[in-house]
Amino acid sequence: MSDPVTLTSEARVETPNASRYLTQLCKHWSHKFPETAFSPERGTVPFGDGRAAAFEADPDGLTLRVSAPDLETLTRMQGVVAEHLARFAFREDLGGIAWTRVV
Repeated sequence: MSDPVTLTSEARVETPNASRYLTQLCKHWSHKFPETAFSPERGTVPFGDGRAAAFEADPDGLTLRVSAPDLETLTRMQGVVAEHLARFAFREDLGGIAWTRVV
């Protein structure tokens, strides 16, 4: 039997507040998903059922990565992460978040 396929997509948001947003995202989800782990530079949220998010902060911005077992779930995960980030970053205009599939 073959391993299940995992689809992944990535987006980059330029912001000087990347570490703060990473922390807010991870703290928010850690209440429901206690396996969430993060530092000021990296964070992971295992949502279960083959779904996950990972974040990397640097001085210039935040890299977002989501993975899911199918395209429908991947698309939904992109929206969920983007919506939560926009909510936490309401004081600044992040522009549109453009997701790219990672092969």
